[in-house]
Amino acid sequence: MFVPFSELPPSARVWIYQASRPFAASEIAQVEPELQRFAAEWTSHGRNLEASAAILHHQFLVIGLNEAVADASGCSIDASVRFVRLVEERLGVQLLEKSQLAFLVDNQIQLVDRRQLRQAIADGHLTAQTPYFDNTVAEHGKLRQTWPAPAATTWLAKYF
Repeated sequence: MFVPFSELPPSARVWIYQASRPFAASEIAQVEPELQRFAAEWTSHGRNLEASAAILHHQFLVIGLNEAVADASGCSIDASVRFVRLVEERLGVQLLEKSQLAFLVDNQIQLVDRRQLRQAIADGHLTAQTPYFDNTVAEHGKLRQTWPAPAATTWLAKYF
C-alpha cells in the first residue's frame, strides 16, 4: 500500500540509492508514477507492505517501509532491487554503484570518488563541516533530521 513519503513514521526503514548524476525535472515527473505504483504493489509473502518511494534532492531514489505493519522479506528486498535496476535502465543512470560520495558544496551536490576523498580533504575542498549525504542512514526519522550531516559526525569522522 502506497503512503506519501512524508507520512512514513520516523521508525520506517529506508534504502537510499544515489544517482550518478542529478535527475532532470522531466525524469522525475516520468518516474514518480512508477515509484508510487511500485510502493502500492510491493508485497512480502503475499502481504501488502506500507511503503513509499521518492526522489530527494534530484539525486537520490529513496524507498521507505513501515515495518510496524509488515517487514520486508528477502524476496521483497530482491524485488525492490530489481525495480531500482529498471529505473537505472529506463533513465540511463547508475543507482547501485557505491564508489561515489555525495557532499553539499556551495548548495550544490558534488560527487567525490572514494579514492579521491583524502585528497579532497587535503586540498580543503571538503572539511569536517561539509554536509555529507550518509546513505547508510536506515530510518526515516534520521533521514529527515540528519541527512545531510556534517561529514565529521558520520562514518567519515576518521578522515578529519
